[in-house]
Amino acid sequence: MLIQRGRVTVDGEVAHLGQKIDPSTAAVEIDGIPLPVAPDLASYLVYKPVGTVSTAGDPHGRPIVVDLVPRNPRVYPAGRLDADSEGLMVLTNDGDLALRITHPRYGVHKTYVVLAAGMLRPATIRRLIDGVDLDDGPAAAVDARIIDESEGRSLIEITMGVGRKRIVRRMFDAVGHPIERLVRTAIGPIRDANLAPGEHRELSIGEIRTMYEAGEEGRRA
Repeated sequence: MLIQRGRVTVDGEVAHLGQKIDPSTAAVEIDGIPLPVAPDLASYLVYKPVGTVSTAGDPHGRPIVVDLVPRNPRVYPAGRLDADSEGLMVLTNDGDLALRITHPRYGVHKTYVVLAAGMLRPATIRRLIDGVDLDDGPAAAVDARIIDESEGRSLIEITMGVGRKRIVRRMFDAVGHPIERLVRTAIGPIRDANLAPGEHRELSIGEIRTMYEAGEEGRRA
């Protein structure tokens, strides 16, 4: 068992069998990775549809992503996704988890599949990886590959290590291939091809741990 092997700590001390804790205040870790045990924590994986804004409120009355999940306990988007883009987002009230998803020092990658105008050549894919100059500085993909090409359009998978406003769209504009559709398919190690637009589900403890682990790996890289 993990406890018997000394891999579990509570408030910085090695846990022991039969130990009782207060889950509302205890800091539990496995192999140094936090384990969210507080009863009021909630984390959801959401497929944001096109036209929904990734904020907790909108002065223009547009649909908001927080309305796709239960109202209690209150959760907030961990990062953003453009209104005209779709795909996976995490909504949570776990501040540590949100920090690991969004802060550049943790380097949690986000993966997208985009439908772009025109037939991209390998040299253009290389430009996306090597970096292109945008009006707010250079931007480069961690990886990019051609999935399919047909009827004058290209289907591309691209992985980003940093996020800036509309960065993927602006990168494709810079190489002369505007995006017609953009779908975020993964946040770090978390994927779910079964979620449809507007649907959500709770993140499992295992998925949350893998996200923490990805953040720790990114921090050490």
